[in-house]
Amino acid sequence: MSRVQITTGSSQETEELGACLGSLLKPGAFLALQGDLGGGKTCLTRGVVAALAPQSADHVASPTYAIMNSYPGNTPVYHFDFYRLRGDDDIAELGFEEYFHGDGVCVVEWSERLEELLPDDALTLLFEYGEDNQRRITITSSGQKSDMVLEQLSETFKKQKKL
Repeated sequence: MSRVQITTGSSQETEELGACLGSLLKPGAFLALQGDLGGGKTCLTRGVVAALAPQSADHVASPTYAIMNSYPGNTPVYHFDFYRLRGDDDIAELGFEEYFHGDGVCVVEWSERLEELLPDDALTLLFEYGEDNQRRITITSSGQKSDMVLEQLSETFKKQKKL
């Protein structure tokens, strides 16, 4: 398990981080987003969608009431928001689990509600408020594929002197 912490200073920087991350993701990747309301989870998702399904990037919004939004592209992005669900029983009952190992990339807000359904190989992103408009985003990998993505992301940010 590897860990990297990145600080962004604006919603635009958070979206740029998402685009950089999205450019490294392959079908089957899973992003588990955690943090308070307004923490930047949807901004990051907008960047991921911009990298993988650019024709859909303008449509990214938090799916709090829809629970899932699908963004078609060369690599589709499935954007979930489990804020209103109680736990993994609700998620399994709704059939969302079938998306978690499919042909697209899953981005899940409030992923802590997944409990036992969280895939073994995932990137977990914890969003925390910093000073002013800053967000501290701690990214943790938990498997071989996510380790490789995190290593590539870390190298990219070291070259840009942002890490």
